[in-house]
Amino acid sequence: MRLLANYFLRGLLITAPAALTFYLCWLAIRWADSLVGTTIPGVGIVSALAAVTLIGALASNLVTKALLGTTDRLLAKLPFVRLLYTSIKDLLNAFVGEQRRFNRPVRARIGDGAAEVYLLGFLTSESLGHLGLAEQVAVYVPFSYSMAGHILILPADRVTPLAVDSADAMAFIVSGGVTRSAPKAAAPPA
Repeated sequence: MRLLANYFLRGLLITAPAALTFYLCWLAIRWADSLVGTTIPGVGIVSALAAVTLIGALASNLVTKALLGTTDRLLAKLPFVRLLYTSIKDLLNAFVGEQRRFNRPVRARIGDGAAEVYLLGFLTSESLGHLGLAEQVAVYVPFSYSMAGHILILPADRVTPLAVDSADAMAFIVSGGVTRSAPKAAAPPA
């Protein structure tokens, strides 16, 4: 009986992630299709992708850029909307925008001697002079299984760049270190 339970748990560990992923994708497709009002599966997703691509193409036009800039400023002035809009915009820009912030994975050294600990994160600012912290850098350390995290303010010599793709580093951190490829330090620790 114990052998069957082990087989079941092993099978669950293998099938659950894929099944949950497919289920969530199926729900997203059904939801998008319901917005378009069609019974053909996938038309909603294709319509959404086409609309986003069209908006991206229009954003390259000077006239549309001015209109988007005006809309951006307007949304940034509305009390509750401002908080939501700027938070979402900053988060997306941190990952894929021209001002990407999570593209420099680092290892941050906390403590010294026997109490020395390393945290993996992303260098988000190399200059904190505007805060009166001229010799300090900002490192964002995300929590596992969440996009929440901490900002560490550290001396620059306690931060080591990692020779790893930022997406791999984020996957390693957010998964709690259970992904197959672990980030490697670019240089030995000081």
